[in-house]
This record gives sequence, structure tokens and C-alpha cells, in this order.
Amino acid sequence: MKETSSAVSCGNCSVRRLCLPMGLSDEDIARLEQVTRKKKIIKAGETLFRAGDPFTNLYAIRSGSFKSAVIGAGGDVQVTHFALPGELLGLDAYSGSIHPGYAEALEESSVCVLPFTQLEGLAQQVPALQKQIYSIFSEELKQENEALLLLGKRSAESRLAALLINISSRYSRRGYSASEFVLSMSRMDIANYLGLTAETVSRLISRFQKQQLIRVQGRSVSISDLIALSEIAGTHCSYEG
Repeated sequence: MKETSSAVSCGNCSVRRLCLPMGLSDEDIARLEQVTRKKKIIKAGETLFRAGDPFTNLYAIRSGSFKSAVIGAGGDVQVTHFALPGELLGLDAYSGSIHPGYAEALEESSVCVLPFTQLEGLAQQVPALQKQIYSIFSEELKQENEALLLLGKRSAESRLAALLINISSRYSRRGYSASEFVLSMSRMDIANYLGLTAETVSRLISRFQKQQLIRVQGRSVSISDLIALSEIAGTHCSYEG
């Protein structure tokens, strides 16, 4: 894990509107940058934090992607989330003061390190920052609920379609294409997250391609029919690709 003093600041960060600085004045962003000066580069396969580590920081993803996972009593690993630029990691450690799981980079990624004690102190002085932190905690709960719905009484086909639509919409919010993106996670990780086997995921991807819903080359995905895929997922498509 490499630390860096990148010239990119909160003020000109490409995912600013999705992260903590949203809604802050230039003056308040300057104060926040005193807290977020520390950046880290994490190579693919490296962990940002491990289960049992004390909760001291939140991590804002500037680029790249991560998977979050927990380890059960029997040693089984369960993937719980795939995180993209503009999202925060470490929120689930707030209540217990230790990280219940780990976060692993799926590709070379960069994060802003947010020391929580300093962030909390600044939030008490800057109401807009405090409001944004509450919004982020609320969004985390919303994503947990969506994950439960995804893994509920849905068919395997619907689960995979819903995941593709979810990732598509999140990239769209970040100003990227909703129809063309890279799946940085392995099919094994996708299968683990969806409660399926890797063979089932591969078979469904092949089926979606034959139905001309998607095109896949390596980990690059192109969604050919966003509306049809949304219907399979049981979601409503309300954005443009």
C-alpha cells in the first residue's frame, strides 16, 4: 500500500459531487482538505483494512474499485459489497469500533484517508458536512436493503441482471457510460455475492449474450438492451446510457 501526495484536491476531484464535499462552500472544502490530505494507492489484491482492525478512518474512493467481505465462524468468506469511485469504505465499523470485515482492491485504486475523529470534529463546526455524513450513512443503509432484495426470492437470472443494472446506474451517476463499463470483480466474486456458483454466472452471461442483451469481452461489458435487462431484473430503467 503506497501513500501519495497527489495534486488532486477535493475541489477538482472528478467524484466530488458523490463524496463528502457535496454541498460545501469553497471555504469549507479547504478546511476539509486539511483532514483529507493523506492519500493511498492500493494495488489489486491488497487490503485496505482487515477484520478486527480498529476503526480510525473512513476511506473515500477516488479511483478503482473494491470488494467488501466478511469471514464466517467456519472460515467461509461472504462478499457483501462492490464499491466504486465516490463511495466510502469503513462505515460498517462505526458502531462496534472495529472492522467486521475486510476491503480488498479489485484493481489498482486510490483513496482519500479520512481520520474519523478529525472529520467528526469538523462536522460539528460545518453543518453542511454533518448533513452530508448523515446522508452517506443513510445511503449505506439503503444499499444494504437493496442487497437483501437482490438476494431474496429472485431467480438466478434476475439476480445477475439486477447486479448489472445496479453497476450500470452507479457508473451513470458518476458521469460514465451506463451501457459500457468494466466488471473489475471476478466471476467467482460475483457468484459469491449473488449466492450462485461461478458456473451458473458464466452460463447466465452466455445466455444474456445469445439473447443480445449484453456483449462481453474479457471483463468489458456492453449492455445492448438496457430496458429488456431491467425487465429481467425487475427494476425500472429511468436514466439514459
